[in-house]
Amino acid sequence: MVGYSSGMPNWLEAMLSEKFFNPCMIHEANKKNEKNIFCLDCCSSFCPQCLPPHRPHRLFQIRRYVYHDVVRVEDLEKLIDCSSVQSYTTNSAKVVFLNERSQSRPFRCSGNACRSCDRPLQDQYLFCSLSCKVKEVLVSEGGLEKELRECESLPLPSTCELDEGHLMPESVLESPSATSSYSCGGGGGTTRSTDGSSALDQKKRGVTGFEVLNRRKKGVPIRAPLF
Repeated sequence: MVGYSSGMPNWLEAMLSEKFFNPCMIHEANKKNEKNIFCLDCCSSFCPQCLPPHRPHRLFQIRRYVYHDVVRVEDLEKLIDCSSVQSYTTNSAKVVFLNERSQSRPFRCSGNACRSCDRPLQDQYLFCSLSCKVKEVLVSEGGLEKELRECESLPLPSTCELDEGHLMPESVLESPSATSSYSCGGGGGTTRSTDGSSALDQKKRGVTGFEVLNRRKKGVPIRAPLF
């Protein structure tokens, strides 16, 4: 795997390099055939239709938020310490991103950032994703022995309780209990209008773009010259 070296378990290397949510070739004619379940014992992913033979194995479901793979902290922390990875709350559950996400603009903030990819972070975190932590720890520590946890059983809920794994954009990924104290030159902070409110605040109050434009135009009136 590019960016990694020896020193991590097979299941972790396989999971971070796996392409989830591709159609299952065995059940390509069936509905709900996306590969969103990962088996730690087989180091492979599969769709819910392929689940029965893997029931005795250690399993967890991969979820997706806007084309990025996430996993529930409740499941992942049974396998590896993820306390230093920034978590988000969505659908009443904390999740973390599996892999680094591309950034449209370079980080130009004076505050906290991911130690691997420089993505802006809330103050108490060190990494933006599990893969960023793994890469950094492998370089600094030479292995993940101190981070891994023993887990002999990791069952999935019954098939009828499995969701499709897609988190809707309406599920805002934010950690309400934590704040970030960095000032940015672009690309990292929340965009706010001239009255100090964010776009999300304006949406909740029903403020339109026309009203915001009018507010920006307000100022000291200038009289036309008299001839």
